[in-house]
Amino acid sequence: MKSVLITALIVIGAYSSVMSQELYVFTEPASNMPTKSIGVRLTNEGMNNPDFMSRTIPEVMVGFNKNLMMHAQTFLSDMDGKYRLEGGSLYAKYRFLSLDEAHSHFRAAAYGRISTSKRPTFTRDINLEGDNSGVQGGLIFTQLLHKLALSATLGYAHAFKDYDKQIVGMPRPNNMLSYSLSSGYLVLPITYKDYKQPNFNVYFEVLGKTDPSSGQSYLDLAPALQVILNSTTRIDLGYRFQATGNIANRYTKNMYLIRAEFNFFNVLK
Repeated sequence: MKSVLITALIVIGAYSSVMSQELYVFTEPASNMPTKSIGVRLTNEGMNNPDFMSRTIPEVMVGFNKNLMMHAQTFLSDMDGKYRLEGGSLYAKYRFLSLDEAHSHFRAAAYGRISTSKRPTFTRDINLEGDNSGVQGGLIFTQLLHKLALSATLGYAHAFKDYDKQIVGMPRPNNMLSYSLSSGYLVLPITYKDYKQPNFNVYFEVLGKTDPSSGQSYLDLAPALQVILNSTTRIDLGYRFQATGNIANRYTKNMYLIRAEFNFFNVLK
């Protein structure tokens, strides 16, 4: 029994080492977490707009099988005064294509999200991770090439109309097209030996959105660092800043992100 457990941990470690450069900080890959596993995340985001504000996001992730996983999030922040519960979100991702080769693979997935938030609306930008109530769907394509992983996302979001939260004179969010290009590179270990080796990854992501009705848009650049310990614990540190754009009063503009994630493998029956 002990030898079986050790073998399973080594397999999980090897899997994590190969896939770790796909664990993007600001976006999701087309690949899923291991089957019958549960992950717990705690994310903190901070920004100046113009005063310092922060948001905390507790999150639970479940891998039902190799193709389907779900996330459940809650949002708390001090953006409207004292720290309070803002709302929550459910996210699901289904992988519908997988092409595997030695040291490389290609994945394609569809995703959907539904969110609720009691925040008043200040901006045309739609952010379904705390700022707006609405739905979103899209596609993700991820290519792994040995130690380099590349990913592209295309999504469309619709904000629910809630006139009680609308502030007079402020833009009313309606629909938003989102797109991203992400890259991740596995720096360490140079040679994989066992699952206890720390993984060190570097990321660079390009994140953009366009409002189809007004033509307003923005493009952010987002470098990030990541450490994975014992193939189960993940620590992210990233920062996104606007390279160009004309959408006013954005909350995700010039924002840091710190995250801790803990994974529990093969715990679901």
